[in-house]
Amino acid sequence: MTRYLVRRLPSAILVLFLASIVIFLVLRLVPGDAATTLAGPDASEESIAAIRAQLGLDTSIPAQYLTWLGGVLSLDLGRSYVIGGSIADLVADGLTNTIVLSVTALVLAVLVSVTLSIAAVAWPRRWLTVVVNGANTLAVALPPFVSGVLLVLFFAVSIPVLPAGGTPPAGFLARPDITVQYLLLPAICLALPVAAALTRFLTESLRTELRQPYVTTARSLGVSQWNLVSRSALRNALPTMVTALGLQTGQLLGGAVLVEAIFAWPGIGQLIEQGISRRDYPVVQVLLLLSVSVFVIVQLLTDVLHAYLDPRIRIGGAS
Repeated sequence: MTRYLVRRLPSAILVLFLASIVIFLVLRLVPGDAATTLAGPDASEESIAAIRAQLGLDTSIPAQYLTWLGGVLSLDLGRSYVIGGSIADLVADGLTNTIVLSVTALVLAVLVSVTLSIAAVAWPRRWLTVVVNGANTLAVALPPFVSGVLLVLFFAVSIPVLPAGGTPPAGFLARPDITVQYLLLPAICLALPVAAALTRFLTESLRTELRQPYVTTARSLGVSQWNLVSRSALRNALPTMVTALGLQTGQLLGGAVLVEAIFAWPGIGQLIEQGISRRDYPVVQVLLLLSVSVFVIVQLLTDVLHAYLDPRIRIGGAS
């Protein structure tokens, strides 16, 4: 497993390096002077020149990139001139909130998809299949900004049982019961499309496994449908689900931007929205690189987990 991971690392590092170049150059191609935008409309020429010097904009493009990359690698991310404060502190605070929300949504999506998939395959009833397919279609058809508004209107306005947005005032660990209340609506909104996609992948994978010869042999020996699905077929179908889960990470990260805006959740998504709308270039380029890094790391972990569940992958990769 270690050898397989080592073989996958160079490609991941190359992707991150190329992504850093693209992000840096794309932001430099945006019309307008970044220093003038950051300084504000009433700034003096001296203030603009000082900001340009602090950002290194008075040097060549290669020198600017190397300076920025060195700061990223040393975790010296600079300061935000528009939002205010250290970029490292802003990212740390936002990343904590986004991780809590994303992990909660991911756990919900996995639990729902596994439960629905096993139920639909272990008890093949027509009404259950119709319910599962209908729920999947509805979850995919409703974008997060629609499902989020509906959740707020129903559970925070019509039946005010949950808060409409924000984070727990005393922190996530102070009152777990309060934390659950604040997490529930945004996590459900973020988890819905991911759960629908995972349910479809896992259900079809389980049905494919149930058509395999070993299942026919097990049935002839009197093994129950529940045991076939939950013990044998599910384990063999997990690699497909892991691959689908890795692909859905992009959906989760993209949906987090909208969900955090709807529920006033101060995470990375909301920080990206603020940085783009206020043209805070130093913040935007760090957040874009962070988003790519998270996606690459998740894909790498997905490949490793897939190889662990399916030894043929790591054996083939080691040959």
